[in-house]
Amino acid sequence: MAKSTYCIIGAGLAGINAARHAREAGGEVTVFEQTSKVGGTWVYTDEIGKDRHGLDIHTSMYQGLKTNIPKEIMGFPDFPIGEQEESYVTSQDVLKFIENFTEQFELHKHVKFEHHVIRVTRKLDCEKWEVLVKDLQANSYDSYLFDYILVCNGHFFSPFIPKISGHETFKGRQMHSHDYRSPAPFAGKNVVVVGGSHSGMDVAIASASIAKQLALSHRCPERLNIFYDKVVQKPEIARIYENEVEFVDGTRQSCDVLVYCTGYRTSFPFLSVDSGITVEENHVQPLYKHCINIRHPSMAVIGLPFSVCFTLMVDLQIRFCIKFFSGGKRLPSQGEMTADTKADEEERTRRGFLKRQAHMLSGDLQQRYYDDLARIADIEPLKPVLTKLYTVCVREKKLDIMNYRNNVYRIIDDENFIKVN
Repeated sequence: MAKSTYCIIGAGLAGINAARHAREAGGEVTVFEQTSKVGGTWVYTDEIGKDRHGLDIHTSMYQGLKTNIPKEIMGFPDFPIGEQEESYVTSQDVLKFIENFTEQFELHKHVKFEHHVIRVTRKLDCEKWEVLVKDLQANSYDSYLFDYILVCNGHFFSPFIPKISGHETFKGRQMHSHDYRSPAPFAGKNVVVVGGSHSGMDVAIASASIAKQLALSHRCPERLNIFYDKVVQKPEIARIYENEVEFVDGTRQSCDVLVYCTGYRTSFPFLSVDSGITVEENHVQPLYKHCINIRHPSMAVIGLPFSVCFTLMVDLQIRFCIKFFSGGKRLPSQGEMTADTKADEEERTRRGFLKRQAHMLSGDLQQRYYDDLARIADIEPLKPVLTKLYTVCVREKKLDIMNYRNNVYRIIDDENFIKVN
């Protein structure tokens, strides 16, 4: 009997993990990666804009980045990140973890580097997926047929920049954090950083000491606990002028550089219409349990949920999908999957979630999601201590943004952890 064939799009953290599990389930695995390395967004480059093949630079990694959750909840269940004393590790540590994982499970041989996926189409006559790929080195195109598709292309490569009134009149530099690599270009400049999430705070704190002045504009209802007098917090921008910005409170500030730390659009430019997947305001549908394509359940989209222990969640999603794809478990009917997804969406509406929060797993939703996947697919669950530690770390970050990365944790057992310092 022929092996099932798996196409995995992307050789980042999710794609490499998917390759491991698909192969261990007896599949014939091919990973397409448009760059020359494993690691995805964790691979740093000074380049911005286009690469040498004319493709958009994928990574959004910047100098000095450290993780915003501890390594104790970032590794895979049977493959931790490392033995560093500190809990919050560097981007180089995470990349080394991915490289070590790839080497340990001998996954390089399954990866076609510098191969750019152009189109994924459903072939109804043979119930397979046709994948058109460009070999960037040879400048040639090839078409492949696969039984299963695992989309692992990441979600931090298509910047979202809000259209603020007057933006077209601004004479300074406007950029997205996707193109931020270091604060050096901001020396002596009047800088306004837009966005109060992870990258916004990192960019503001790193740049404030060398900028002439720096304002962090955000829509958070309360002031962020950035105990640093060089970072001036401001509300949302109402209007942009030639050399200054006006905030909704009526105050103005001179501005040479506008840095938009405003997130990313979820994008699958290679998926044809007949794949059955649609995206609206980062809500990808129709997906069973936020990953399996209900219309064509031989395709899965990995890594959409956020406010999660991302690496561990990705591993769980992949094990969930592979259990069904490999025949180890039978999927519910299309009607049952649709009803389950509708119930999830209705609960989110009752909780007041916005459309762009369709895949957010904040609060009790995170552990419940993990438990659901493990129960439905009859796979090893994630330990409750992981979400407990995640919740504490998020809270401590809010309390002291400048110093939370100095905290050190150790997991004691399935339910408990300790803070070492």
